[in-house]
Amino acid sequence: MFIAKTPKLIRAFLPHYTWSIPTTERVLYLTFDDGPIPEVTPWVLDTLRSYGAKATFFCVGENAVKHSAIYRQILSEGHAVGNHTFNHLNGWQTDPVVYLNNVRRCARVVRSRLFRPPYGRLTPRQRAFLERHFQIVMWDVLSGDYDAEISPDQCLENVLDNAQPGSIVLMHDSLKAERNMRRILPAILEYYAGKGYRFERLND
Repeated sequence: MFIAKTPKLIRAFLPHYTWSIPTTERVLYLTFDDGPIPEVTPWVLDTLRSYGAKATFFCVGENAVKHSAIYRQILSEGHAVGNHTFNHLNGWQTDPVVYLNNVRRCARVVRSRLFRPPYGRLTPRQRAFLERHFQIVMWDVLSGDYDAEISPDQCLENVLDNAQPGSIVLMHDSLKAERNMRRILPAILEYYAGKGYRFERLND
């Protein structure tokens, strides 16, 4: 179970996180977690390119090392990258020292001040440290593409019903999300491009 639109109460409780980008312009910030992987990420890049869209990829360090050519392609095509830990750790289930060392390990590969915690989960101690070194980026629209229990149409509806100017939309370039991703990404790009939106990367 997840909430497609991040409630204002949660955003107000964690004001130092970046949930969306304040703007009245027609712009969306598409973000992709968990890659890069050869089965999905190149297709995402091709699809973005066909619309002249830029995005932000929160990379798992281990994947960036394994698939370094794809990681370099993300950068060469003008997209932004962010740190998503080296091994996709759950902050609530990981000792703070172990977690922060894992973030540092990823930072040696993914050179960015942007950080998104896997599952959106950090302890207060982890958060206090990371806020001094990174811009912690969350989201205000969650597609739910990773959930095998929901249909591609529902994932698409989650975005179309909730995204607005400045929204940070969370998707995944992962095997778990592939079925839904291949349906929703072209549809999102087509729909919002038709409404005069552009798609930008987040500033590092």
